[in-house]
Amino acid sequence: MWPSREYLPGYVDALERGWSPDNLRGVAAAHEELDQIAPMRTRSSRASSTGRRRALQSSCRTVPCLPGYRQWLWGGEFCGSIGFRWQPGTEALPPHCLGHIGYAVVPWKQRRGYATAALRDMIRAAAAEGLRYVELVTEPHNVASQRVIESNGGVLLDHFVKAASLGGVPALRYRIETASTCDMRDGFHT
Repeated sequence: MWPSREYLPGYVDALERGWSPDNLRGVAAAHEELDQIAPMRTRSSRASSTGRRRALQSSCRTVPCLPGYRQWLWGGEFCGSIGFRWQPGTEALPPHCLGHIGYAVVPWKQRRGYATAALRDMIRAAAAEGLRYVELVTEPHNVASQRVIESNGGVLLDHFVKAASLGGVPALRYRIETASTCDMRDGFHT
């Protein structure tokens, strides 16, 4: 779902409980989000449709912005978020972007299929933007994320070490062909 004022209390609650949509900056990013949200809580209720597709701000501090957006995972209450970014006309990403799609589920809603379904939907959005494939990065110890990616057709491309500015830790890069995911219905290939 698109973020909106109506559902903002659930997002704020998750941030206040220590969850963060940013796996690199964690709690610091959660506090920044809360600071940015404070003035919005008093503004109009919905983001305009033109505001939905915008540069993801975390990428815009020191490098050129990419188009992208973030949506919320919802299952009766806030469950997490998923973001998508890309460079128009190519699947290539600049070195500071390790993947096209990133997601995070609040701990109290994990292992219920929210990330798997959200990733499937976001891959379809990537196909609609003309991408033939998307790449996602996760860490070797994050078996749950690997399962989410693999259940959406992800194929492991390589093991690598992230640049120091991105954590300097071992990582896995996966690729998902968008056409194969668009042909999936309820987990089965057609």
